[in-house]
Amino acid sequence: MAVTPVGNPYVESSDRVSDYPGASEALAERIDIVGVNPFANAAARDAAIPSPVQGQMCSLNDDNKGYRYDGSEWILFSGAGNANFTNAATGTYTDDGIDYKYITFTGSGELIVDQAGFADILVIGGGGAGSTQYGGGGGGAGGYLAVVSAYLSVTTHTVTVGAGGALGGLEGYNGISSSVGPYFGVGGGGSGALGLSKSGGSGAGGGYSGRAGGAGITGQGNAGPTGAAGANGSGGGGATAVGLTGTGTTGGNGGAGTSSSLTGSAVTRAGGGGGPGQTTGGTGGAGGGGNGGAAASTNGAAGTVNTGGGGGSGWSILGAAGGSGLVIVRVVV
Repeated sequence: MAVTPVGNPYVESSDRVSDYPGASEALAERIDIVGVNPFANAAARDAAIPSPVQGQMCSLNDDNKGYRYDGSEWILFSGAGNANFTNAATGTYTDDGIDYKYITFTGSGELIVDQAGFADILVIGGGGAGSTQYGGGGGGAGGYLAVVSAYLSVTTHTVTVGAGGALGGLEGYNGISSSVGPYFGVGGGGSGALGLSKSGGSGAGGGYSGRAGGAGITGQGNAGPTGAAGANGSGGGGATAVGLTGTGTTGGNGGAGTSSSLTGSAVTRAGGGGGPGQTTGGTGGAGGGGNGGAAASTNGAAGTVNTGGGGGSGWSILGAAGGSGLVIVRVVV
């Protein structure tokens, strides 16, 4: 027997607005309506609805959240809110009237979440190593993944902080990926032997005489450019910019990293490693990239620890390891 729906289309038990499609349909076949009355912010909503009634619904564009009026005030829809972790916080701060706490993992560990919901996270893979080879490119930065409102379930999440890529003979190896839950920052590309560079979160720079640079992963980093003809190597890619091609006997600079303020102050990370030059090494990219070496006088410099910076390559002596990665999780308190 068909049941004719009556009353307000707002269904309090399900916390949803519904529409009744026709007289012959059952009450259970109401159709949920989404995207009702979007407003720029709460002030715009209150101006447009000065006398709300129970059951009215809206969404606000400034926080991308939905609200319903319960008869006395606008309240956030039931469902996921802010996540909470029970680990000791690394720090707390207030920004624009919102209180935050955060935890920074400089090594692998566990994140214990006792309240499911949303958090802001930053995951950076280990940087790729530079090579020990005539004209190899600088190491690529570790993949840089920044997620706003990442959903975290109630569980103990494994946190992996990837090591920077190591040297192996003449070759620079890729960095190790970092992760928390389902979110990954891929390790940066290492500078291979004979100027043959690898792909990664950001790619290693190409070696001298036109050797190809490594590719970066879209959304996490940038490529290392093809090497130029000449006695130099290109810089590794960074989180914000591609590495630069060297000129003459000067190595290319590493690509710039990206700034984050999850800890309350701006810090730049994931810069590419500098390429080597016969006379002058390239500069590591802003954000922990190591400088490239020069001829037989200067080794490549390592990427900075916990930035995911790429290692600088040596011209005819030692290149250097990439910097280790990092994981930061921030929640509203």
